[in-house]
Amino acid sequence: MSNVIQASNLTLAYDKGRKEIIKDANFSIKKGDFVFITGPSGSGKSTLLKSLYGQLKPSKGNLVVGGNDLAHISRGKLQELRTHMGIIFQDYKLVNEWNVSKNVVLPLMIRGYSNEIQETQARRLLKHVKLSDAGERYPLELSGGEQQRVGVARALSSNPVVILADEPTGNLDDYSSNVIWDLMENACQQLETTVLVVTHKIPTIFSLPYRHFIIESKGVYEVH
Repeated sequence: MSNVIQASNLTLAYDKGRKEIIKDANFSIKKGDFVFITGPSGSGKSTLLKSLYGQLKPSKGNLVVGGNDLAHISRGKLQELRTHMGIIFQDYKLVNEWNVSKNVVLPLMIRGYSNEIQETQARRLLKHVKLSDAGERYPLELSGGEQQRVGVARALSSNPVVILADEPTGNLDDYSSNVIWDLMENACQQLETTVLVVTHKIPTIFSLPYRHFIIESKGVYEVH
């Protein structure tokens, strides 16, 4: 099975390379892998995630995602690559002026899908995240857990090849947390979506086989 993500001697740094966060990391992730990334606060977990969707370029080494070398990728190619990714942020990043349905289908709007497809997908996904009645409401009318479930629905809307999630359940109640873990497990299991989750704590109830990477002392290490 081919690698979706391949890092070779990957170094990530800020301040024009002066402040190294991750150094000489080597790892590969295959299609359909579910990966948890843990480590102390400030160790570089979110920095690694940023590099995977091209917000931070490698300062040294190679990082290949979906066959694209992110050290040398063009803006157009990067935008195309991102259309195959679902990204879930801890602070939701919803558009407060748009209703919930429109937030969910933002990736489909960007890709030019018809209104009919957008409406069908919004209904299906809102049912999936147990928010069928929320389509005409606005993000600020929802609880934090409900907003995050909208964020997950948005990430799933374009059937992504890769889901990248940064502390997706960090501030949530147990019910919303369980809904989100179920959704990501289903995407991995049924669609062979590759899922990478940055988290402080791996959930105790988790049915899928998974891989576990720890970031510490600038290194990325797999726990077996």
